Amino acid sequence: MTFDNAAWQARFDELREIHHVPGATLAVLVDGQIHELASGVLHRGTGVVTTTDSVFQSGSIAKVYTATLVMQLVDAGKLDLDAPVVDVLPEFGTPDPEATKRITTRQLLSHTAGVTNDFTYDSGRGDDCLARYVEAAKEVALDCPPGTAVSYGSLGYVVLGRLIEVLTGKTWDQALQDYLAGPLGLAHTMTLPEEALRFRVAMSHLGEPGQDPDPAPAWDLMPRSAGPYGRVLITAADVACFAQLHLAGGTSPDGTRILSADSVTAMQRREVDVPDKWTVSADGWGLGWTLYDWDGIAGYGHDGAAIGQYAYLRIVPHAGVAVVLLTNGGGARQLYAALFRELLAEFAGVRMPEAFGPAAQPPTVDVTPLLGTYRREGVVITVSRQADGAAHLRYEFVDGMRDLSPPLEMELTPVSENVFAASGAGPSFSEDYMPVVFATLANGTECVYVGMRAAPKIR
Repeated sequence: MTFDNAAWQARFDELREIHHVPGATLAVLVDGQIHELASGVLHRGTGVVTTTDSVFQSGSIAKVYTATLVMQLVDAGKLDLDAPVVDVLPEFGTPDPEATKRITTRQLLSHTAGVTNDFTYDSGRGDDCLARYVEAAKEVALDCPPGTAVSYGSLGYVVLGRLIEVLTGKTWDQALQDYLAGPLGLAHTMTLPEEALRFRVAMSHLGEPGQDPDPAPAWDLMPRSAGPYGRVLITAADVACFAQLHLAGGTSPDGTRILSADSVTAMQRREVDVPDKWTVSADGWGLGWTLYDWDGIAGYGHDGAAIGQYAYLRIVPHAGVAVVLLTNGGGARQLYAALFRELLAEFAGVRMPEAFGPAAQPPTVDVTPLLGTYRREGVVITVSRQADGAAHLRYEFVDGMRDLSPPLEMELTPVSENVFAASGAGPSFSEDYMPVVFATLANGTECVYVGMRAAPKIR
């Protein structure tokens, strides 16, 4: 189908302004060609205009790059996905020695190892930062026992990054350049701030929903150790080129084999179903990829957030289509939803689900069995009943996360017996409401999912 650049540019500009996103770039892969658009400004304070070669922080889209590097090691015969991680990385550990012995690379890739998301540890700027992070993480409690549930966990991707370092003899940063960015010709893909400053760089913006946000106090608020899970600095077109690698079965545009066809297929194969199907629109998880089912049309991709910058990637293999959106703040989630709904419908025949939220007449649900305290590393969640009988959720940051934000207070409206819509969480979680999902782990423990993370009930 013909991509009408002028029409889509006008629509992009319109939606970006409606949703108070300062600046954004868009790349659409259709019929083997990448179309690039840019809109707005990189920094509201300086007014520097966004261009298609502007570099943004991709947040957790970095995880798919790390997963691809891991699968290259599998291709090379250096790694067995189902062997314990400690076989290759003896320094890996958790407070539970028996669980540590069972955790596999496959589980880390698919977020089923039970490791947490919320261990923020600045291990310095040196080349040993991942090794130091893994050492510190030995004392961090698991969210849940390995293999009992999917629970989104960035800590596991730092472990994978360190595993890459041990097996390649390079830093994770250099491995990404040598084995992915270089062979694919991704000239605007990097991992370190000093590299990004060679280019036009997007500034993060923070603010209240429905208003124009202000520049963040600092451009890069994450430590270097966040790289394998959260910091690949990139242009939208470079992300589309990376997507094209996976659509092409693991070969670059010039025919160079980067990843085996078997590994490409394995990454897209469903490893686990996802109880929370709304936070990142996931139906399941593969080896690195988030998996989608749009009324029978399969897709894969990933979302990313980097404290004021939000990124979205969706790939529809049957149509050979990939769509990438990089933003620097504001109502990014709403912009993504509106724009991708139209683009994927036109070029891939995909009907994306409507925004998550309660029905006009919510069902009546007895919340008594759900009341109590739930805890995972860095977070305590309390579900209580108000005087009028409605459920209330308090989301409190503790331990190393305690200074991240004041506690969030949210009202819960039933969507079903175990799914609730929380109001008051802000735009980064969902379009309007944050999903709160109650579930039971494979070992019988009750838990609550907030932001795709499982928090077991402790009382």
